[in-house]
Amino acid sequence: MDFLTLFLIYLGFVLTTGVLLCICSGRKENFLTRSVSGASQVLSLVIPTQLQRVAQRTCHRLFHMRSCLFVALHLALQAAVYGEYTWEVAVYCWELQFPLLPLLLPYLLLVGNMGCFILCSWTDPGVITTSNHSSLLKIYAYDGVLFQKGIVCPTCHMEKPARSKHCSICNVCVHRFDHHCVWVNNCIGASNAKYFIFYLLTLTAMAAAITTISAALLIQVVLLSDMLHGRYIDEQGQERAVGLLFLVQHLFLTFPRIVFMLGFVLLLTLVLGAYCCFNLYLALTNQTSNEWYKFRRSGGCSHHLTFQPQLREAVYKNIYSKGAWMNLKEIFKPPPVLAGKKK
Repeated sequence: MDFLTLFLIYLGFVLTTGVLLCICSGRKENFLTRSVSGASQVLSLVIPTQLQRVAQRTCHRLFHMRSCLFVALHLALQAAVYGEYTWEVAVYCWELQFPLLPLLLPYLLLVGNMGCFILCSWTDPGVITTSNHSSLLKIYAYDGVLFQKGIVCPTCHMEKPARSKHCSICNVCVHRFDHHCVWVNNCIGASNAKYFIFYLLTLTAMAAAITTISAALLIQVVLLSDMLHGRYIDEQGQERAVGLLFLVQHLFLTFPRIVFMLGFVLLLTLVLGAYCCFNLYLALTNQTSNEWYKFRRSGGCSHHLTFQPQLREAVYKNIYSKGAWMNLKEIFKPPPVLAGKKK
């Protein structure tokens, strides 16, 4: 199976699972959710009931239970990209005498990324147990809005420490819960948040490096062939100068796999880069994805609020933020009492 076929299958799977995520999500409805819900009601009239039940069970299995499917998909996609890079881009670059170090950079980043991936997947994210519960209660103060004192987890039967949340997928309460990441098949919490940030950074750097080297290869091919000064005959029989569109079409016909991979990794770089920036913003402001979402969902009233007597307007104050440097230090060196063992 070639890269194009693999990517089309992956793209279709991502779009399908994205729709399923919208349907299965218990979050506040938005336009997309309502649209998908309406479409699913229409489809339910023509799709057999048995098939609907299979789809529901599959959706529950994928998004409400721990599964290695997304991990396998992630590794397969990574292997496909690096296979194309090795056998197409790197070989051509070597023949064109590109410097060796830039060609090896994606592989070095891959080693670092896999190390962060393993640490992020296997590290205890900060599971709350009977042995560490009392010490975790003292880590963060309750803000009285997002986190209330005295709330007991109905599943774990323990009082929830501030900034913790019960993960329905892992069926445990996690301290400083951020989110459950299906791509690493683990929760992201206080103890593995640093590995997750490095995982995102190296993943983004990998995509950016492959994008840059692939683009440099195609540019070098264009410059060596002197196509920029060439001319061609169009369908009307008129002679025209070579333009950008003609160059893209020519390169796609000559190097279809490289051009297609370049478009994919470029899109991946932009998406991962944006998500990386978002996570760095959360780290610098000492927020978690869970807290950020709860704040937005409640219309901006989910944080500690103080009221000015004269203006009578709510003023936002994040009680957990201690400045950018201390916030980062908290991520990369969490309190040692989090190192409790599971029971």
